Amino acid sequence: MNKETEIKLRASRETLEALRDHPLLKKRNKSGWERRELFNQYFDTPERDLAQARVALRLRRDGEQFIQTLKTRGQSVAGLSERNEWDWYLDKAKLDPKKLTDDCWPASLAELDKKQLKPIFTTDFNRDRAEIAWGRGKAKVVIEAALDLGKVIAGKQQEEICELELELRQGEPEALLELAAELAADLPLMPCDISKAERGYRLHDANSYHLSLPAPALSAELTLDDAFAALAWHLLGSSQRLAEQYRFNGHWKLLVDWLEQLIDLRALIGSLGQAAPRASSHELRETLDALLKDWRPRLQAGELDEAVRHGAPQQFAEELQGTRWGLFSLNTSRWLLTRAWTVERNERGNRQGKAPLGNWLPRLLSEEAEALKLERYKRQPEDLAEQLPRIERLLVWLRLARQVLDVPEVDRAYGELSKFAELAALPLDGEVLAARGEQAQTLISLRSWKALAK
Repeated sequence: MNKETEIKLRASRETLEALRDHPLLKKRNKSGWERRELFNQYFDTPERDLAQARVALRLRRDGEQFIQTLKTRGQSVAGLSERNEWDWYLDKAKLDPKKLTDDCWPASLAELDKKQLKPIFTTDFNRDRAEIAWGRGKAKVVIEAALDLGKVIAGKQQEEICELELELRQGEPEALLELAAELAADLPLMPCDISKAERGYRLHDANSYHLSLPAPALSAELTLDDAFAALAWHLLGSSQRLAEQYRFNGHWKLLVDWLEQLIDLRALIGSLGQAAPRASSHELRETLDALLKDWRPRLQAGELDEAVRHGAPQQFAEELQGTRWGLFSLNTSRWLLTRAWTVERNERGNRQGKAPLGNWLPRLLSEEAEALKLERYKRQPEDLAEQLPRIERLLVWLRLARQVLDVPEVDRAYGELSKFAELAALPLDGEVLAARGEQAQTLISLRSWKALAK
């Protein structure tokens, strides 16, 4: 068994061509580019049992070689993937189920009749491959760079494969992100936590494709640093998958969900106080604020105007044709991987970062709820928009960490506060002003709000 650590970056044909001669890759290219033609057949049962178990089974023809490969999903966050992989070299282009023994086959599929395995889609592409190596401090880094161009084909449907794949052969995972970010500063590259197999399933059967990522399981004993990292990885990874799926099908709700992940990520970063000094997140927050400044008004307009919704896919395509989204995604991944927010904080910040979430979170929510001063916005609802960042900080923790709180009816508090946030973002008129005052009173009267604000 091998452990595969890689990052996939969606690109255009023009970007793939530019990557071949990019100065950074050219300088570090130790092997030259080698072209190979790869034909890949994926197998599953009619009920998609392997897809449900997050397993991919592939038969590849590489020149005169036939390779049977089993991959498990492993850990995958924000485009950086770690997967377990088993390879078997075969004498002919025929799947050998006998190779799928208990040492690699998932226990959840132990009762599966392997005779049901049938071909379901193909991924055929040309791969230009090179060994990229350099010294990083006292360590050596070796990365296999692959420029893949071809097609995923499922029945009569097909989708283009056009991506840069970077696989770590030697060195630390951070080196993958460093290289990817340096390339993304010059060229539009989009981290894409969706494998070729997932794209095949998406074409073959949309119901077998899993878009959402499971929310991290938090506990009261977890440190604030660990809880923040888990939640931020989750929000970033979710935003990347939503971006890819919206690029694929243009469904408006996916764009709305994408923006919500970014709003939550911004609120999360802004909630940590001295545990994350502002200097440590300055560049990240600047880019995130610019994204929100551009996209929040567009989505607000689109809720009322079908023409805006209709034009949004082209606007999003233009966003992806620039470098902003890809570079933001990769730099945020690096920031999280290295825990950059912990590097230069003071002793008080260190104590906060190491505090149990069950102690820190109730204090944060109490301070934010008290500072919201709901009584004021019953009388002056026209000023509520200025409190939207504070409301969003409350909402992100109530949404993703409510299991840590000992608060009655916390789900209701979250729901009513979400309505308050929607009203805070609406253009002012008499109806909105009246609704803001009424919603402030609703929140004040909740048992859960009283418990949060005490």
